[in-house]
Amino acid sequence: MAGHLKTLYRSSLALATDLYQLTMAYAYWKTGLGRRQAVFHMVFREKPFGGAYAVACGLESLIDFIENFRFEPEDLDYLAGLKGNDDRPLFEPGFLDFLAQFRWTLDLDAVLEGTVVFPQEPMVRVQGPLLEGQLLETPLLNILNFQTLIATKAARVVQAARGEPVLEFGLRRAQGIDGAVSASRAAYVGGCAGTSNVLAGRLFGIPVRGTHAHSWIMCFENELDAFQTYAQVMPNNCIFLVDTYDTLEGVRQAIQAAQWLREHGHRFVGIRLDSGDLAALSIQARQMLDEAGFTDAVIVASNDLDEFLIENLKLQGAKICVWGVGTRLVTGFGQPALGGVYKLSAIQDAQGQWRDTIKLSEQTVKVSSPGILQVRRFVQQGLAIADVIYDLRTGLPSPCTMIDPIDITQRRTIPPDVAGEDLLVPVFRRGRRVLESLGLESARRRCQEQLALLPATVRRFVNPQTYFVGLEEGLFDRKTRLLLKARTSRR
Repeated sequence: MAGHLKTLYRSSLALATDLYQLTMAYAYWKTGLGRRQAVFHMVFREKPFGGAYAVACGLESLIDFIENFRFEPEDLDYLAGLKGNDDRPLFEPGFLDFLAQFRWTLDLDAVLEGTVVFPQEPMVRVQGPLLEGQLLETPLLNILNFQTLIATKAARVVQAARGEPVLEFGLRRAQGIDGAVSASRAAYVGGCAGTSNVLAGRLFGIPVRGTHAHSWIMCFENELDAFQTYAQVMPNNCIFLVDTYDTLEGVRQAIQAAQWLREHGHRFVGIRLDSGDLAALSIQARQMLDEAGFTDAVIVASNDLDEFLIENLKLQGAKICVWGVGTRLVTGFGQPALGGVYKLSAIQDAQGQWRDTIKLSEQTVKVSSPGILQVRRFVQQGLAIADVIYDLRTGLPSPCTMIDPIDITQRRTIPPDVAGEDLLVPVFRRGRRVLESLGLESARRRCQEQLALLPATVRRFVNPQTYFVGLEEGLFDRKTRLLLKARTSRR
């Protein structure tokens, strides 16, 4: 379709949902169920990338989506044209009129961006009219699943770099323009120092980095001319890419151009390696740069890097000090999706009494938890020791005994003197934002602070220790009763 980008990225994103969300919303509206109060939670089930944790990300994007959510006339015209299998309209005019006037009235609580989170514990709690909670499911999962996945990958890559800058270079390999922008944002929350994505830089204030590609070198008869011309044009932005033909010869040519920069009062920033034996080449390049008097010149490396390769290069003594990571970061390489889900956990009956709900499965990991849930993180001597999931209606006893929802033989009791912090904080109340914008820098700092709370055994890449997350004992017992009742009633 001509002009599809302009059509797609317009002001209204109300139709960025699955059709079944709208068909259920219609059924709730038609039957009157839509006004009943309900509670939904978002959780993820499996630890991404073979690690032990995830980094929550995407909340500000979700807030932006909610605050700007409207069904525009063209959205409603499209919905009016949808037909059922009898070739009659799928939705009646009264429902479309309802959507035209739709405004959120729900409450939403969530963990702050940059918070370290674990499987089975709620990242988001939505409470309000059933119809509203249902409409939010797909966009909420779309936003939080992807950004959390990429922020987690970035945190792992940054950990492998051991304090050296990591630059996100993934725009050209990302899943579309929107995927690239979201990935750049999430990577920055996860700890990356900058991005090559200029649009993300403008939208979010992320530092942008980059100089030239191989094509610049190939435009000239030789590398020296290419480097010197670039130095003359942009003397304040010179990192020379040296591997177009012969890497070490490229380093020699870069040094000659660097000497011109120094003679004319400019600083030579460094070189970039993008292929070959990065460990050996960086060691040789470092020696050459030092011997030429450019001891402060950086060596940047790229070429399908990830946390495992960076860690391995460091073990080999590589002299790389800036890491450009692209494809394997922005695509969540090795983990195509976080797998977060959004489940109904409680609903009020016609008399206004809460009824807990539970989703059954043959797989224990897929059995949902009932109630109106909160997560508390316990910290002792500067380290996080356990998270407990509890029901707000019953509160948290002290001392607190918790039970692993997957392995019921694993139990832990937290003494009364151990400090704890509730992770789900108010974001919306009756559809109005109550959480002050904390900003991207705050989320980035929070990520680093949260990771520092985790024991090194939990943060390691290979066979990490499982961090203890449990259901409060009373909640566990209630879930067990509901599970047994549900299984018995369906035989």
